[in-house]
Amino acid sequence: MSSETISPQQLLKQLNWRYATKKFDPVRKISDETWKALEQALILTPSSFGLQPWKFFVIKDPDLRRKLRPASWDQSQVTDASHLVVFAQKKNLNAADVEHYVQRIASVRNTPPAALDGYKQIMTSFVNQNGKGVDINEWASRQVYIALGNFLTCAALLGIDACPMEGLDPAQYDMILGLAKEGYHTRCAAAAGYRASDDPYAAIAKVRYPAQEVITRL
Repeated sequence: MSSETISPQQLLKQLNWRYATKKFDPVRKISDETWKALEQALILTPSSFGLQPWKFFVIKDPDLRRKLRPASWDQSQVTDASHLVVFAQKKNLNAADVEHYVQRIASVRNTPPAALDGYKQIMTSFVNQNGKGVDINEWASRQVYIALGNFLTCAALLGIDACPMEGLDPAQYDMILGLAKEGYHTRCAAAAGYRASDDPYAAIAKVRYPAQEVITRL
């Protein structure tokens, strides 16, 4: 099966076009088709072992978004963007989560679960080291940031503006969204939509270190 590709020039054009949008046009909305693709991009994000220790909360309710705004340093992106995604990690991942994943592999690949015992043992051994040289919640947090980066890149490729947001109170988010009872903890968020025509940040040049400072070719 062949795959369609974009050119290197197209990729760099979109990555140069994107920026952390500070002011969204509250009228323009992302189409259902495009948003479904972005949700699938989140689902397709890679993770260590494939364990996917996350959940993505797409906040549509305007009242709920208004409640989240004070917990987000009063940033207007929370209420004005077309969509808001809260990136949450699964707390205290354990052997039961490994078993759940193994059953999913067996189902999707039509493989007997017993054939996965070796892989299951490796993953179980890893999660069981929590507190014994491994901080499983810190590990899960890093996985969530892979998803955030994937989301931002995919949004840019689709011509969707986005803003990654760590300027928020995770505990307040957890309380407002009721995440604790679900076993999840807020790590960050991302607003997505279309930039306002008068957002001054859209025209500001990107500031990045030159390649020779950040890339070493050995």
